[in-house]
Amino acid sequence: MKRILLTNDDGVFAEGIGELAKVLRRKYHVTIVAPDRERSAASHSLTIHHPLRIFKIKEDKYAVDGTPTDCIILATHKIIKSKIDLVISGINNGPNMGEDILYSGTVAAAIEAMNLGLPALAVSMGFRDKGDFRDGAEILLHMLEHDLFSIMSAESILNINLPPVPLKEINGFKVTKLGHRVYSDFIKERHDPRGRPYYWIGGQTPSWTGGVETDFHAVGENSVSITPITIDMTKYSYYPQIEEWIDKNRLRS
Repeated sequence: MKRILLTNDDGVFAEGIGELAKVLRRKYHVTIVAPDRERSAASHSLTIHHPLRIFKIKEDKYAVDGTPTDCIILATHKIIKSKIDLVISGINNGPNMGEDILYSGTVAAAIEAMNLGLPALAVSMGFRDKGDFRDGAEILLHMLEHDLFSIMSAESILNINLPPVPLKEINGFKVTKLGHRVYSDFIKERHDPRGRPYYWIGGQTPSWTGGVETDFHAVGENSVSITPITIDMTKYSYYPQIEEWIDKNRLRS
């Protein structure tokens, strides 16, 4: 039986990871190692300024007082002694599309697993507080049972965003690229009882641009978005311009 490691950035008791574990345990050996509380927007941060602790909640379910990345490292080096066949980060409560993947603890955990040589998925619900996590888990099980393993790469993760609609309304799967989010009213200013200002970063629900090939467009048409993500952010098409500049501006001794 294949072993799957589950983590997230919503916390070990979040509904998304709980429903996913219930569904996947029909076919797989599932171990949960997740933060002890919500760590949304933790990105790829590591805890290096205080010790980490592991709390065993029950068999195959552990909480870590650290980030999603910490969870992957502790799970693979200290908790799970046998082979891990797949890492799934999610199901996140809300989308991870466009530039938001740079902030996402969900995506970062999957990337850390990839860095350790493990196949990994990041899975998110397309809209926050909407959609049925059980339906989302059923979609993931369907994908795995139809040999999703065969298209996974050691050099990338698959970032999956699920439309928040019932299973019967899903319009299939679509391979996508990252869209571009546009926030309005991104910073909210408030005042405390003494009149001093404080700020919330977040603002209103973003709008999206980028066209029909993007993740947000797929989710908007009730398709499951599958975006391959790699850690190599080098813009190779920029090389010629930089090389031309170097040729014109060589240092003279």
